[in-house]
Amino acid sequence: MCGIFGVVSNRVIDKNKLKKIVDHSKQRGKDSSGLIYIENDTYQINRADFEIDKLLANVKPYKSNIVLGHSRLITNGLGDNQPVLRGKIAAIHNGIIINEDEVWSKLSVKRLLNIDSELIVAIAEEHLRQNKPLEEIPLEILSLCKGVISCALVLPEHGKLLLFSNNGSLYIGESDGRTYFASESYGLHLINCKNIAQIKNEFKILDIPNSNLEFNIIDKKSRIENLIPEFKINTAEQSLLLYEIHNIKRCTKCILPETMPFIKFDSLGVCNYCNNYKPRNNPKPKNELFELMEPYRRKGKELDCIVPFSGGRDSCYGLHLIMKELKMKPVTYTYDWGMVTDLGRRNISRMCAQMGVENIIVAADISQKRKNIRMNLLAWLKSPHLGMMAMLTAGDKHFFRHVESIKKQTGINLNLWGVNPLEVTHFKTGFLDIEPDFEEKRVYSHGVVKQLRYHSKRFSAMLESPSYFNSSLFDTLSGEYYRSFTEKKDYYHLFDFWRWDENEVNDTLLNKYDWEKSIDTSTTWRIGDGTAAFYNYVYYSVAGFTEHDTFRSNQIREGQITREKALELVEDENQPRYQNIRWYLDTLGLDFEDVIKTVNAIPKLYTKD
Repeated sequence: MCGIFGVVSNRVIDKNKLKKIVDHSKQRGKDSSGLIYIENDTYQINRADFEIDKLLANVKPYKSNIVLGHSRLITNGLGDNQPVLRGKIAAIHNGIIINEDEVWSKLSVKRLLNIDSELIVAIAEEHLRQNKPLEEIPLEILSLCKGVISCALVLPEHGKLLLFSNNGSLYIGESDGRTYFASESYGLHLINCKNIAQIKNEFKILDIPNSNLEFNIIDKKSRIENLIPEFKINTAEQSLLLYEIHNIKRCTKCILPETMPFIKFDSLGVCNYCNNYKPRNNPKPKNELFELMEPYRRKGKELDCIVPFSGGRDSCYGLHLIMKELKMKPVTYTYDWGMVTDLGRRNISRMCAQMGVENIIVAADISQKRKNIRMNLLAWLKSPHLGMMAMLTAGDKHFFRHVESIKKQTGINLNLWGVNPLEVTHFKTGFLDIEPDFEEKRVYSHGVVKQLRYHSKRFSAMLESPSYFNSSLFDTLSGEYYRSFTEKKDYYHLFDFWRWDENEVNDTLLNKYDWEKSIDTSTTWRIGDGTAAFYNYVYYSVAGFTEHDTFRSNQIREGQITREKALELVEDENQPRYQNIRWYLDTLGLDFEDVIKTVNAIPKLYTKD
């Protein structure tokens, strides 16, 4: 999940054009960087744990006729920055290999690094030792490795550069007699490249200067913060997470408890959420969606729709429908705001590789985002308020801002969303004393009046903990502005036309695509976002229910499951997710014991047995 780029020429590179590609590459990751270039007939490798433009300013490889670069979103191997090398072979890689342990077990060479990208170089190394044809290296790598592989493999001894990809996140073009490549076509359009082509399930071989000399390597390391904290189970710590089944009065039809904001029960014990419920899972005829899609369809291989893509079950199943049922040609778009789990990233890589779909990444400044979340969580802990949990997730709402940028970059207007229509959680604003809107059609459907009321209520709550008024506030508010107040054009929800059948969704993802579940929960929901496990623990601890209760209640009302089955499911789903919560607090640099003890001490909304 990074950006790779390069220029290969028989003359000195164009400084201005290189800088334009470099600047765009930062969109895909800002955590670390790397460069390969030639100086004094020697291949130079410079790696740093800071942004690529800063590295470029320090190195200045402008007298070279070949420059290859990597702008990294760190997913694994914190200290093992790219380019990755073994001996006289180097590579820059965009993607995540999801079966690295399996492939390493098949190789005779030993693993030296933690980063998954080393596997690409190791396969090439073993391949050449066995005197196999150089041209067969890309095919062997792509056949052995699962997950997204978009790569530039540097073989100086052979005078060759191999470019290959299995999902299309790699483009090549020409400008002024020079050959350029980049993870996205937009970077090449910025420098007026001609003959731009996508590399997908194929490879290109470019000639580069021969050299038998060792790489000259310079590593610049200054990072103190650990962006990938190592997980170590602590049983004493884990025991702090409390879980009891409470004897709380619940609706006799659904399973919503008496602690649900604004809940009322009639004489039969049925709640007002049931009595006011309007079916959400009754889609319009599918043919209407097919008709709506016709003006957007493009001929040949030209991509025709953008799919917001988190790696969660909704977006993954939505991608399946878009390709297999609608027969559209999508590009996926992911906004990584620092709380996307490794599991979510692996499922992004898994799905995009299997379906051969390009994935455009917009990565936030991960370190800064986490600092913002940390400030807000510390403010919340000073004055815990269930209605203020959204302050811990507001940073992800820039998703809506960046999708408009992706439209401009790709020239694609159509935006197809896969959002479960049953994932409605009135209680989150209910705890801010905002009555439920039973007419609300879907998630992310917010009128101006409702939003202004919400922000007014939240501002009042913020005054109870002035620490909320910190440097993260603009990030929080601006993200919500783009979500709630900006006009959304060419924007359609798949499940307005497709019925949500959870059994079918799970069966398709788990059996057809080998989609990965989390090890600390049985549900397939909320596993790609590290925040959910924490806030659901808070909700259950204080109010005795979570998002799972509201989702299962909607399923009851839709006739999908029985009340008895729903109670059975939430008893399991509401259990504390230690591993996920620990990861969340570790990434924020907060002490697990201190935070959980504070949560456990919050007064309960129910009477304890």
